[in-house]
Amino acid sequence: MQAQHNKIGTMRSRRYKKKGPVRSKKVTYDGITFQSGLEKYMYMALKKAKIKARYEGATYELIPSFNYDKSCYERQSNGKGDYRDRGNKKILNIKYTPDFVGDRFIIECKGRANESFPIRWKLFKMYLYHTRSEVTLYKPQNQKECDETVNLILGKKKI
Repeated sequence: MQAQHNKIGTMRSRRYKKKGPVRSKKVTYDGITFQSGLEKYMYMALKKAKIKARYEGATYELIPSFNYDKSCYERQSNGKGDYRDRGNKKILNIKYTPDFVGDRFIIECKGRANESFPIRWKLFKMYLYHTRSEVTLYKPQNQKECDETVNLILGKKKI
């Protein structure tokens, strides 16, 4: 960190904005390792309200794998390596595992999304649309929204 002298002559430190990907801290509770504190909070709120949901209980294949049998001139995905033919390969599928899967609802806790999440989320919505799935999606981004999600689920159960 750089320091800067103010008029009186004392040192004052500058604050710098963090750069790079978001790194959430893994948290263990009830023998389950959650990917973030928000997921743990959601789990505790669901448990307190006696709402049954499985943590990372299902994985959905959004786009199946396929063989790309044509030429494709490019560098490696990370931008390194030589510019050469990298075609004629098997392309892996795209999968999505939501945080909580319950009876007619799916919850994805997302404090701060990484750059690939918005596309994956749209693909997941498209998957549910095409499979005519009758689930309600919830995407709380803070603890207040987790509590609101629990209330919405309880409200739907009464109907």
